Amino acid sequence: MREVSLRFIEVPMDARTRVLTALDGGEPDRVPCALGFSRVTLAALLPPEQAQAVTVDVEFVRFPPSPEDETLRQTGRPFSPDTRLGTSEQIATYARWGYQPHDPEQRNPLARAQTLDELQSFPFPDVNTPYQVEGLAEEVAQFHARGLAVGGSLPHLGGELFESAWRLRGLENFLLDMVERPDWAHFLLDRLTAFACRNAETLARAGIDVLSLADDVGMPGSMMIGPETWRAFFKGRMATIIQTARAINESIRVVFHSDGYFEPIIADLLDIGVNAINPLQPDHMDALQIRRQFGARLALWGTIGRQTTFSFATPDYIRQEVRQRIATLGRAGLILSPAYDIDEPDIPWRNIVAFLEAVKTYG
Repeated sequence: MREVSLRFIEVPMDARTRVLTALDGGEPDRVPCALGFSRVTLAALLPPEQAQAVTVDVEFVRFPPSPEDETLRQTGRPFSPDTRLGTSEQIATYARWGYQPHDPEQRNPLARAQTLDELQSFPFPDVNTPYQVEGLAEEVAQFHARGLAVGGSLPHLGGELFESAWRLRGLENFLLDMVERPDWAHFLLDRLTAFACRNAETLARAGIDVLSLADDVGMPGSMMIGPETWRAFFKGRMATIIQTARAINESIRVVFHSDGYFEPIIADLLDIGVNAINPLQPDHMDALQIRRQFGARLALWGTIGRQTTFSFATPDYIRQEVRQRIATLGRAGLILSPAYDIDEPDIPWRNIVAFLEAVKTYG
């Protein structure tokens, strides 16, 4: 009898399968890439001819702006994005929450609260009106039809829980609340959790693949709050947000974002169902050490570039960093993206293109 040799033929994955495989700790046909952990519009970063020529593996949807939001955004559009006003979208978000970073006396809307009743009566934005959510499922379906994975970010005041709480109360006030007035802290965090759960449910019903949660609890070299404090006030609430989304779509994947150093809570994040962490800024976290500790069961989303890399490095430098990351971290459980925001006005488009092309070349 003649022997028949069977040879495995690798079938290229579409982008959605590629991203989900990586988030599950598997090894896709190549390493997927993104430009962040939330919506980044290529058309806003690149010249039109470049925007059409490059692609990412995951796109993000967001809650459409209300007419009031759009009016507020127009306020900021005449100004350069490098002014202290921030982007027009940030201006609209701050105004909706009553947060005024430009005014030290009025910055934090709940800084002068004297009673729990004032925390209860503070108006949270309503982002679940029909005209704001009815188009989400259609937008998700359009991305899916292109073979892309789809993520969704919750509307918030900088972060789901810790960031929103301290922006509302003021950082010093909120840190004191957790020590001297824990009932105040729990009350405010319960309101923020309920708000996040409603929006996570909306995104899950729209059919997203990846729920992006953000809360900057890290800073250079340490966490802003101790790990035990995070576990006491935030871990259970983050778990509730994840459980709410998965009650609608049990296969939804979750990525958690924090700037800076947050290694002490990584095991806790895995415990509550987080699939990936972002961005692993090389200045503050050692991605290789984390990979050795947790393996591919924790996907790593980010890792590329220190704070000034995309602004000042050469395209060749960025290509070599991409190549090194893939060689040292492996292809399983890895999604490459810039570790710092790339929406700054001084970032040359050639560096963004070099990153995207290098992932496809070496991945």
